Formats: sequence, structure tokens, C-alpha cells
Amino acid sequence: MDETGLLKLKKQIDEANASVSELKGQLSALLKQLKDDWKCNSVEDAERLIVKMDKEIVSLKNKIEKGMEELEEKYET
Repeated sequence: MDETGLLKLKKQIDEANASVSELKGQLSALLKQLKDDWKCNSVEDAERLIVKMDKEIVSLKNKIEKGMEELEEKYET
């Protein structure tokens, strides 16, 4: 490989390193936001929270539907 090829390769490596550093910074910022906003220390904690919140949503939806049915029955007469 000649000097031009080596310089081109070095430039690609430097760009890749810069991208890695940027992505690490973004990951760090997102993990901090996850901790600050949702009190989750890891992605796994966040996934467990999502499952818990999904169950709560289903439960609330069922309660709302049941309440709507009761209201319809009560005021249909």
C-alpha cells in the first residue's frame, strides 16, 4: 500500500473513531435521561417498566370499558 492509500485509510479510521465517540456520547445522554426521567438504571430496568406499564394500561382500559357498560345500562332505561 502506498502513502496515499495509507493516508486514506488513516482518514477513514479517524472518521470511524469520531463516529464511535459521538455514539457513545449519545448513549450516555440517553441513559442519563432514562435514569432522570424514569428512575431506570439500565435498559433492562426500562424494559421491565414498560411491561409493568403495559399491564397497568390494560387494567385501566378494562375498568373504563366496564364503567362505560355500567353507565350505558343505567341510563338506557
